[in-house]
Amino acid sequence: MVVLKKIKASTLMETLVATVLIVIVFMVASMVLNSLFSNGQIHKHTYLVQERFHELEYRYKHNALLLPYVEDLEDWEIRVGKAYTNERTDIVLEAVHQKTKKVVTHTFTDEH
Repeated sequence: MVVLKKIKASTLMETLVATVLIVIVFMVASMVLNSLFSNGQIHKHTYLVQERFHELEYRYKHNALLLPYVEDLEDWEIRVGKAYTNERTDIVLEAVHQKTKKVVTHTFTDEH
């Protein structure tokens, strides 16, 4: 007959402590990933705003946009206006994210 060897095992308390530590590590990792993905969504939407800026600039240069101009684009509020300096007139496009208050601007020179 084969003699069974006694295998060392962990106690119930050691198993519970290890489980709690693993759960805490997964909770922290999920919070970090959630933060990264939520911030990434805001950066992703700046591309949408930049694309809209180019469309508005094109419309202005072809006399299809009257200033001042305001519109909402998803969670962004876009404003277009003139800024006067000593030598020239600039057209300023500004978008403000309504939730995070992030500001994206684009400026070009008025050639009219």
